[in-house]
Amino acid sequence: MRALTPLAAALLLPVLAACAQAPGSPATAGAAADAADWKPLFNGTDLSGWAVKCKPADREKGFWRVEKGAIVANSMGQKGHNYVWLVSDREYADFALRLQFQAYKRSPGNSGVQIRSRYDEAAGWLDGPQIDIHPPGPWRTGMMWDETRGVQRWIFPDIPKGKWVDESMAVPARVFRYGDEQDLWNDLEIAAKGLRVEAVLNGVKITDLRGEGILDDEAHRKRDVGVKGRLALQIHSGDQLEIRFKDVRVRDLEP
Repeated sequence: MRALTPLAAALLLPVLAACAQAPGSPATAGAAADAADWKPLFNGTDLSGWAVKCKPADREKGFWRVEKGAIVANSMGQKGHNYVWLVSDREYADFALRLQFQAYKRSPGNSGVQIRSRYDEAAGWLDGPQIDIHPPGPWRTGMMWDETRGVQRWIFPDIPKGKWVDESMAVPARVFRYGDEQDLWNDLEIAAKGLRVEAVLNGVKITDLRGEGILDDEAHRKRDVGVKGRLALQIHSGDQLEIRFKDVRVRDLEP
């Protein structure tokens, strides 16, 4: 069994302790309170709490919608678009995020989960770090890219600007599930505490970033991102993408 990350262990301990107690015990009540700390970010019905952000030419293309209790991004057959984002109404600093996503072999496009990010309406750009989701090359899913203008490079693994990750850098034990033939979903958890960010895909830690000097550098301070900002789901510019998200929940880790 793979060891839990420190943040994941901290989140799991109250639940494990409760399991050792009889129903109705104080520990069981504590576990219920712990579960209540996870707040849904998607109501299963509509996109309340989120807003589509994109350049004006893409506003009426309807790439984001809700179907059968899931958030659906679908730009299949339409390459002529820029980035189109689904951005949370609320900002987050220290938090844990859990969601499930369903990806397809038939989808050649790229997606991702932005954290502590901010959309510039005038520029039509979302600055901030992203946990990548890449069905065509699933080995890089869970790695960390930074969309912040002036940065725009892989920050976990730490790759110089202009260079790219490759499969030799992937975590060997990674697991990625496709939903083309069976109704299979992937579990993604992202935890951000201070300048440390972890991403766990299907129980396997992919990213463990110590972000000192990275998330708080001049480029991030200029855009007011990296330490606090919004969450967002991505359709990459020019990509044909089909992906679904559900069970999106967040837990505030602020003291």
